[in-house]
Amino acid sequence: MTINVSRRVFGAGVLAVGVAGASRGAFAQGTPRRGGTLVATWGGGEPQACYVPAGGGSSPTFSSSKLFERLAKRNMDGSFEGVLAESWKPSADFKSYTVKVRKGVKFHDGKDMTVDDVVYSVSEIWKKYAVASALTDFAGIESPDADTVVFKYNNPTPEFFFASTLCSPVAYIVPKHVYAGSDPVTNPANNAPIATGPWKFKEWVRGSHFEYVKNENYWKKDEPYLDRLIIRYVRDPAGRAAAMEAGDIHIGVFNPVAPPDIKRLTGTGKFVATPKGYEEAVWSTTLECNMRNPIFAKREVRQAIFNAINRDFIAKTVYYGYARPGTSPIYSPNKEFFTADTFKTPFDPKKAAALLDAAGFPKKADGKRFTLNLLSAGWFPENGKVGAYVKQVLEDVGIGINLTVPDRPTSIKRIYTDYDFDLAISNQANPSEPVPSTTQYFTTDGILKGVPFRNASGYSNPDVDKLVDRIKVETDPAKRKALVVDFQKVITQEAPLLPLVELESITLASTKVQNHSNDPNFLAASWGDLWLAS
Repeated sequence: MTINVSRRVFGAGVLAVGVAGASRGAFAQGTPRRGGTLVATWGGGEPQACYVPAGGGSSPTFSSSKLFERLAKRNMDGSFEGVLAESWKPSADFKSYTVKVRKGVKFHDGKDMTVDDVVYSVSEIWKKYAVASALTDFAGIESPDADTVVFKYNNPTPEFFFASTLCSPVAYIVPKHVYAGSDPVTNPANNAPIATGPWKFKEWVRGSHFEYVKNENYWKKDEPYLDRLIIRYVRDPAGRAAAMEAGDIHIGVFNPVAPPDIKRLTGTGKFVATPKGYEEAVWSTTLECNMRNPIFAKREVRQAIFNAINRDFIAKTVYYGYARPGTSPIYSPNKEFFTADTFKTPFDPKKAAALLDAAGFPKKADGKRFTLNLLSAGWFPENGKVGAYVKQVLEDVGIGINLTVPDRPTSIKRIYTDYDFDLAISNQANPSEPVPSTTQYFTTDGILKGVPFRNASGYSNPDVDKLVDRIKVETDPAKRKALVVDFQKVITQEAPLLPLVELESITLASTKVQNHSNDPNFLAASWGDLWLAS
């Protein structure tokens, strides 16, 4: 089956094809108005670079996704749609996919985007940096003609997996003429990107903002509607709330202000708040055990730590109800793969104490069983609050805790390079496809020293590795889901890393902002279709 500029809905093994073109979001009124400047922010900090080839987290994804484009996107209804790809088709054995590349696309410097750029991006950026863990079975890419590229794999590759890879937030098509012959990680263009998207880079005032201007030669002839897009960075939620109230910022994504300010600002009638636009980027706050510490060698110790923590309390108190207790490494909004039938570690301090006793760690004369270093990653203010709570409840069951809350760069280095922690409170944003975004936190090949947001715990289990290998190659959707269910059951029992809470992310926007929150990963969308009411 060939999929054209298409929408592809996967469910119960059925592939549905509909009409091309994204539907309008829930926040669009009337005919789009052209012109104006949109000022945006998000609930995190300024990125280390405007574009980071290896991803680098949500901050550089937010800034780079307005400039760069992917081969495909996923829509709010779960379907897939071509962006820089016009169509894709699997071979009969699912070991290759033929992709028709969109014609008439130009980079911001006026040069044509060609299949050479696609081949370079996939082989030199995706494979080595951006989605390396998704391409472990990748055998190469070739271009048989000026309109076509062929992805080749060593093993059968599921359609949902392939389409999800094309949609990955960091699977961009970059200009070969800018990056070839350089180290992509240190290329100066990362701080002033040249890409194909609706916005062109104008300037980065560090510590303040990015300014983007309309791409007059964008291949979607009617977009962007706005003239300028500015991404502002404000250090704290209170400052963002004040800037939004003053009209200096029009829209903020991923919980830009504190929950009380959400209620206050929407109460004025000048703002709307919505959880829509995070279906493919469900965030969580996680707790990770460093398996290099021999204390964690016994599974019961890891389980006991989770039994000691009241996740419902965290959701209601730290996040003001804008969260729900975590139960599985696959998050509950995931309609494709989530199951509630997993091993449970409910809040039960008595059980936690009993497990620790049975594991050979009774309380000593000072009341402590052992002492751990707890690191709360400092990229979100709530992490420090969660850390303070976790410290308290673990001390209640006899575990001594030394808590630190480093800044973002130090947190990344200590967790993912130095492995300088015993317990780490961090965050994940996972799409529906579990391989590799979720599984890479638990597989041996996910242990990549110095690479952020991978398996920092050092957890390695041959049985889990084999299970994930089966998930990678199973092309029958029903059988593949059953394998992912098995994965969830194993991981929740093993408990090297589990979500404490799943976050209900909120976008807060002025009522002037139209057509927002219309993408299941809205933070990483291009925003060419947003406009401002007069």
